Amino acid sequence: MVSHVPSIRTLGPHEWRAYRALRLRALAESPDVFATTLAEAQERNDADWQRQVASGAEPRSQAALVAEIEAQRVGLAWCQLDDSNPNRVHLFQMWVHPSFRRLGIARELLNAAIRWAATLEAREIVLSVPSLQSAAVRLYTSTGFLPVGDPQPIKPGSELLAQTMQLDLRSA
Repeated sequence: MVSHVPSIRTLGPHEWRAYRALRLRALAESPDVFATTLAEAQERNDADWQRQVASGAEPRSQAALVAEIEAQRVGLAWCQLDDSNPNRVHLFQMWVHPSFRRLGIARELLNAAIRWAATLEAREIVLSVPSLQSAAVRLYTSTGFLPVGDPQPIKPGSELLAQTMQLDLRSA
């Protein structure tokens, strides 16, 4: 019997190939919800992927989080401290494989991101969510995220809108 309890951990720098595979899978499966396109990601060379994952393993500025179930990578989230505001953390690349959705994995990834931001003593987490992704919007709202500003196109030329949301960690 397969366990559906995910483990959440930070990817190490040596796991850049695993991150690349998971990120490309996310972009292929959900092309409309990310600002980066699959084609853009596929054009990156190995050194770019290595640098990115190495930076995501730097605990004081970024965290590349992965959700695993029985050693299978099923979800991803990327946290990054804002370079211009040390009180703000950005959450990017939140994705769960479709076969593993509605099992609480996204909530576990989100909770891990919140815990990571708290270790930095950040005051807020900011993310952008496609307006039509009602399950994601419900997840963020149930966690205390509030909309900030008006929805904007998710990427240039897109009709899909994304809503910026923010969580005040001092009240979370």
